Amino acid sequence: MNTQEALEIPQQRTANEPQDFPEPAPLASHGPARIIAMVNQKGGVGKTTSSINLGAALAAYGRKMLLVDFDPQGALSVGLGLNPYELDISIYNLLMNPRLDPHEVIVETEFDNIDILPANIDLSAAEVQLVGEVAREQVLARALSKVADEYDVILIDCQPSLGLLTVNALTAAHGVVIPLETEFFALRGVALLVETIEKVQDRLNPSLEVDGILATMFDSRTLHSKEVMSRVTEAFGDKVFETVINRTVKFPDASVAAEPITSFAPKHAGSEAYRRLARELIARGGAP
Repeated sequence: MNTQEALEIPQQRTANEPQDFPEPAPLASHGPARIIAMVNQKGGVGKTTSSINLGAALAAYGRKMLLVDFDPQGALSVGLGLNPYELDISIYNLLMNPRLDPHEVIVETEFDNIDILPANIDLSAAEVQLVGEVAREQVLARALSKVADEYDVILIDCQPSLGLLTVNALTAAHGVVIPLETEFFALRGVALLVETIEKVQDRLNPSLEVDGILATMFDSRTLHSKEVMSRVTEAFGDKVFETVINRTVKFPDASVAAEPITSFAPKHAGSEAYRRLARELIARGGAP
């Protein structure tokens, strides 16, 4: 068996493993949206992958989704089939022009129930340009409030930074999901992130709450992954999602195909993991 095949072996359910989460009931109507920020200041921990695939899994359960690309690298936009270099208008314009209608920026994707607010490198200028604005931390919240009634969940894919853009996302959000690679150095940065979230709660958004910490890139064959997972659970208790996202080559394959894994490889263990995460999030009250 080669390495790639070994990585794709789904975890076997054991007698002690918790039971699955129930299939969510369909919604009678859409909106107002619960806004969730996908945040970690460390790059490469699976924020964009989780934003796309959790969004797609929620959409498959009938939730109307708006995915917000809030990273100047535009990876979320690329992952849903857009070319950031060809965008005439992006979320940058929405932030800079309060009179701009968000519907002029929102793009309907080819995937059912998923729209996107795309981004490109222009967004990198927003952090500097917003510094002198009044209520600069609330610019994104004002923009999203104009369309919140049309969606069930708005997922914000944040850049790997704790700068002004991420503070905007936290100020706009009702909840935070923290993707955490099961690796020691990734764990060390969570304390700083939690401190930032607490400052936003205290000064800007008292209703903000941590929906959960999502363990990503887990490799059950390594003692290191298991030790980090144990430390995370010990430190954060029931804030850690029971669903764990295993490392697999299917995720980059799906990214290259510009599809969520739930449509690229619907029967793969990675697809089921994100569907289970969607059910868990709904069961926890993190999504309608």
